[in-house]
Amino acid sequence: MFSLCRSLARCLIAPLALASLLWIPAAAHEGHDHGAPAAAVSAGGTPRLALHSDAYELVGVVRGGRLTLFLDRYAGNEPVVDARIAVTMGAGAEVVATATPDGTYVLASDQLTGAGPLEVVVAITHPQGDDLLIGTLDRSAGATSSPTPAGSAPTEPRAGSVTIIGKQVSVLYLATGAALAFGLLLGVGLRSARPVVPAMGLVVLLLIAGTAIATAHEGHDHGEAAKAALPAGDTPRRLADGAVFAPKSTQRLLEIRTQVAKPEEAGRTVALVGRVIADPNRSGQVQSITGGRIVAPTDGLPRLGQTVRRGDVLATVEQAVPQADRTTIAERVGEIEQQIAMVEAKLKRSRGLAERFIAPQSQVIDAEIELAGLTKRREIVGRIRVEPEVLRAPLDGVVSAVRVVAGQVVGSQDVLFQVLDPGGLWVEALSYGDVDLSELGGASASLPGGKPLALSFRGFGRALQQQATVVQFAVEDAPATLAIGQPVRVTAKNGASVSGIIVPRDAVVRGGNGEALVWRHTDPERFEAKPVRTEPFDATRLVIRAGIATGDRIVVRGAEHLNQIR
Repeated sequence: MFSLCRSLARCLIAPLALASLLWIPAAAHEGHDHGAPAAAVSAGGTPRLALHSDAYELVGVVRGGRLTLFLDRYAGNEPVVDARIAVTMGAGAEVVATATPDGTYVLASDQLTGAGPLEVVVAITHPQGDDLLIGTLDRSAGATSSPTPAGSAPTEPRAGSVTIIGKQVSVLYLATGAALAFGLLLGVGLRSARPVVPAMGLVVLLLIAGTAIATAHEGHDHGEAAKAALPAGDTPRRLADGAVFAPKSTQRLLEIRTQVAKPEEAGRTVALVGRVIADPNRSGQVQSITGGRIVAPTDGLPRLGQTVRRGDVLATVEQAVPQADRTTIAERVGEIEQQIAMVEAKLKRSRGLAERFIAPQSQVIDAEIELAGLTKRREIVGRIRVEPEVLRAPLDGVVSAVRVVAGQVVGSQDVLFQVLDPGGLWVEALSYGDVDLSELGGASASLPGGKPLALSFRGFGRALQQQATVVQFAVEDAPATLAIGQPVRVTAKNGASVSGIIVPRDAVVRGGNGEALVWRHTDPERFEAKPVRTEPFDATRLVIRAGIATGDRIVVRGAEHLNQIR
């Protein structure tokens, strides 16, 4: 019994000594005294001034003792770069801001230094209207120190501690317990004949201790309590409520433009899917009647886009004559030549008799007429065998399709060339809905790139094609880049007029859940997303039926850029 107690005492001496050495660094390592919590420093933003009236919107930013001013139109958010701005701050004298090449105005004043609110009076002079704006600049928007209130719960775990089963346990206690266990296992291992189990226990104990110390050293808990700091300053960002903060410098870079929402009279519309076709009265196709081998003219075959006149030779076709037809033609030519020889001999005899007044002169005339007819028949038969077919342009226009090369053998139904008038293009659309097409009014179309086309209604078919009614429109002032077969989206007015807010299509974007959104300009540098219900108005505009109120400023250019700010 005495020997066992002595062995335990020897085993505990080393752990207690190690625990006493660990007490000091665990209590105050690397400058941590674990006393009263230090004052928290909060990073503030740049001092800013935001003013607006019915005509202008002004934002001022203080940097390095200088005030930078951004002046924009209130309704459209267009920069105003040619105004005269005079600023009076507090009890100081009036200072005229200097215009800069980037469209801003800059001024310096000793009133910008210091802390506290500062009354600012801005006088704007512009050919399109003068204005006077009054506001307050908070010069204390910089970094300030605010101590943590007494008795408040700490937001982070204490330095040198670790959370175990929801409670904070000091690393000192863990180190002391680990040292005691280490000594016991070491002593038992030295006295045991099979030190494998104590050795494994030592390894596990060292791993646990290392993990605990690495988890909670220097006051870091590496857990969910660590928060990522939000960006500060003039960085555009998405706010906690879903709104977007976009400084004026970013708005000008993205060319953000707005429009004041107001109700307008708009007619109901119907959307159709169509494609560009040629005007049947101002286009034509070139085909061979009999078919044969293509022979290029002297100037070569026409190229795509080449301007041609009505009757110009596009190509010639050598007709292919079958062997049986060639034999028939040869026999026919032989018969005609035999008849010509007989008539020539008859004519010779008749002339001799007529000269001696034995035969009447009428026989000579009849023989001459018969000989002339046979000669002409021989020429016609020979021409059929060797004369090529000439392909000519059917109208004035440009060549829009060339489907042949020299030497190609073509059939009688092949379309070889297509000529059209570039100013005569139509749009053929399909209507699948139950729509009264007889009441269609003005229409427009938009190309895949967004370019609009003005259309005029031409008519619709009474027979269905692909379970849809064919509707045709004429393109007014067709652009040179418009091509046959190009897909378009047609918007045609149909029905009575209704009241609504009309905005460009670019003003409506899609949210993360797919709903239609518009961005409302609530403050000079703040934008909020509003869900809306829309209907098509024409190729470039939409009618907002619900979601925004009259007088709201809606972003009509750059909304897609705002929608991507995170």
